[in-house]
Amino acid sequence: MFLCYMDESGTPEIPGNTSHYILVGLVVPITKWKNCDIGIRFIRQKYGLEQGEIHTGWLLRSYEEQNKTPNFSSMTYAERRQSVEKYRNLKLLRLQRPSTHKAYKQARKTFAKTAAYIHLTLDERKAFIEEVARCIAKWGFVRLFAECIDKINYPSINAARPPEKQRTVDEQALEQIVSRFESYLSIINTRERLYNYGLLIHDNNDTVAKKHTELMKKFHKTGTLWTDIRHIVETPLFVNSQLTSIVQLADLCGYALRRYLENEEEKLFEIVFQRADRKDNRVVGVRHFTTPGCKCKICVSRIGTSGVSATTA
Repeated sequence: MFLCYMDESGTPEIPGNTSHYILVGLVVPITKWKNCDIGIRFIRQKYGLEQGEIHTGWLLRSYEEQNKTPNFSSMTYAERRQSVEKYRNLKLLRLQRPSTHKAYKQARKTFAKTAAYIHLTLDERKAFIEEVARCIAKWGFVRLFAECIDKINYPSINAARPPEKQRTVDEQALEQIVSRFESYLSIINTRERLYNYGLLIHDNNDTVAKKHTELMKKFHKTGTLWTDIRHIVETPLFVNSQLTSIVQLADLCGYALRRYLENEEEKLFEIVFQRADRKDNRVVGVRHFTTPGCKCKICVSRIGTSGVSATTA
């Protein structure tokens, strides 16, 4: 059996607050799940993050409390945490006024999301994420699938399709990941003369859960635009990412892909992209859905010379 851990980066709404929406599926054979979990746990312990969720976006932010603390990097973990918590508590007290209610709510959210990481400097947090990414990259049994949708150009591309082929951003992303996962299972089973099944495990999101469950029921009944569903069982299982480490790794991969496409940040992307599913040295598992002629590394890796056309791919 193969487990496909799914997470998203960016927002599917148009325009939303990101130019791209990324849906990632990180596929792990069930026989290797324990090895993966142990490997990540070892890195967590090294950085004192046994209990913290690996939420890459929050980990890689700059924390003003650390920047304003003299000699912060020379402190012990305990001293760093004490210093940041004191600064944050004072800030929350100052913001508890009607005129600063919005800032107070945002500060509380930020502090809650980053509380597990405040004992690490930004450089240490970057090193932690890169070490986790390199751990993923060395797992030769893992496959990365992703649909990276350029939302700026998506409305015109989608409108040019026949009505029966038109999809919302998140509908297309799910259909593509499910189709590629199904095809991967079919190839594995043919090659190994076995009958492996697949299971989708999705980061829990109340808005997404109902829609994706109904879509998966439809795929089981009528297939996707590309394939019938013969090897994926059930509808997606929605789990709390705080308790499921490999969903957190899917989050890391989605972050790396989106930051590359939106900000040309290559370092983390280059590491995780090694696990993109390939056929004959051509990437087939990760797609950048955009206008023709794109020269990004995803598009070039899919056809070898220039960008992939969203209208034909």
